[in-house]
Amino acid sequence: MKLSEEEFLRLINKHKGILHKVSRMYFDAPEDQQDLFQEIIFQLWKSVESFKGESQFSSWMYRVALNTAIVFFKKEKRKPDKFKGIDREPIALQPYTPEKDLQLNHFYKAVKELNKIEKALILQFIEGFSGKEIAENLGISEINVRVKTNRTKLKLQKIIKKQGYEF
Repeated sequence: MKLSEEEFLRLINKHKGILHKVSRMYFDAPEDQQDLFQEIIFQLWKSVESFKGESQFSSWMYRVALNTAIVFFKKEKRKPDKFKGIDREPIALQPYTPEKDLQLNHFYKAVKELNKIEKALILQFIEGFSGKEIAENLGISEINVRVKTNRTKLKLQKIIKKQGYEF
């Protein structure tokens, strides 16, 4: 499916929340989040011709974003942390109440402890993707999606409770 540059930018702008969520899921530092965000857009542009229109643009975008994030995260993990010991607050992407912001911080901190498949799974689950869509995006069966989703939700609850946050 051939998209014009204008159409591509319109779709990116429409679904940019996906990119912010993926970036925040993998990195705490605003600079790292922005770097990943830009890398995802670059990879989307490079691979836009592979979008065949067989799925929704947002589903394809998720797939590319998650794959890019995983590769980018592996590269970044190998680099020494120049800012060790500096407390970095994640950027607020939308205005929230202080309680909502606290909940999100606990959630994103807990997500950092998940493996890359669990991160991808929970992100798509939160976005309301169907089991079938998640299965296609991750290359696993729908039954496996249900099992992994339940296990990941329980794991997140345990991690968040361990952080001292009460539901």
